[in-house]
Amino acid sequence: MSALVRPLVSVAAALVEAWGEVRVHRARVVLSLVGVFLAVFAMTTITAVGGMGRQLLGESFERSAGRPATLQVNAYPNGAVTAEGTERVVAALREAAERHDVRWSGLVSGGSAPVVVRFAAGAQTVQLTGVDAAYGVMHRVSPESGRWFAPADEEAFSPRLVVNRAFADQVGFDGSAPATVVLGGERPVRATVVGVVSPPYSDPAVPAGFVLNSAAAAWGLVDPAWSGPPSLELWVPDTDAEALTALLQSEVQAALPGTSVSVWRADAGGELGVLDVVLAYGVRGVGVFALLLGGIGVLNVGLVTVRQRIREIGVRRSFGATSGRVFCAVLLESVAATAAAGALAVALSVALVSNAPLELLLPAGLTLTDVPAYPVAAAVEGFLAATAVGALAGLVPATMAVRAQVIDAIRY
Repeated sequence: MSALVRPLVSVAAALVEAWGEVRVHRARVVLSLVGVFLAVFAMTTITAVGGMGRQLLGESFERSAGRPATLQVNAYPNGAVTAEGTERVVAALREAAERHDVRWSGLVSGGSAPVVVRFAAGAQTVQLTGVDAAYGVMHRVSPESGRWFAPADEEAFSPRLVVNRAFADQVGFDGSAPATVVLGGERPVRATVVGVVSPPYSDPAVPAGFVLNSAAAAWGLVDPAWSGPPSLELWVPDTDAEALTALLQSEVQAALPGTSVSVWRADAGGELGVLDVVLAYGVRGVGVFALLLGGIGVLNVGLVTVRQRIREIGVRRSFGATSGRVFCAVLLESVAATAAAGALAVALSVALVSNAPLELLLPAGLTLTDVPAYPVAAAVEGFLAATAVGALAGLVPATMAVRAQVIDAIRY
């Protein structure tokens, strides 16, 4: 047991001794550690904030183009667009999604169909986009009030609408209770507004909204000759995206002869990958450079301190202190100081980032649904980087202390 405990006791004694020397020279040490502290704080904070920015940008892309990886399948007749042709396209696209057992998939109308809406202030043509209920999950739709489409809405006796704020204001919908509005056309129908959203790339001052494809077909709200066949969106694993793209191209094309079929990846996975590389290497590069500058300050203080303690070192050597013990004692002083600075910097960064009021800091109109947790890897990297800089900065003073001759050190 003593053979196992002795090394641990020696290490603990060396750390206590090193920390005691840091406290003795705390004024110089604190001044030398300012650079290390600021470098670690900046590196960890920028990494954490960059992760939030990446999440914010990713969610913005996902609201418009879909989550990674979202595949889009378009099939457009080479001739005139007819109701029968559109039905064939819809059947083929739904069959393709079912064949590959894609959990999240849905049809999106080829264009926003103009629908006459009888508001209290007068009839107005409104653009409605036909979607399936899965669209809300695939595009991170977060209603401002009310809700998104539910599976039960498919069986409702009247269309359900999710609209923008301009539409909701005209029907008096505030989210507390559904509001109804009459949709004109050959067969007028009273629709029910159940939620309010902010569609991407749309004018918030112009009424617009979403309607389920099933309701649009049942009540003749979308004219196939005007909007064309819908497109199919599928949310698939990133690793399967490339293979499934080629497979869908050949299968849908074979099922729809005389139709132009195109399949591509619609999400912004590639752009986010470039951003990940910038965050991973750009921030780290700047942080390492700043840490090296901070390490120079620690090195200078270490050299001055060793010169001032040369007599003390000589006395310790004369009483039997080995070269290794002297080397470790001087080295650990630098390591202990920078490790403490790194720990304080990481703690301050975690406190600031975790308690930042995002609702006040984010620009108007931007929301962050899934706030990422503080990156543990960034905190660990910052602490280890500070410790490593302390070790590098302590090598030269420790080597000078070991090379000092005992008799010369005592005479100094």
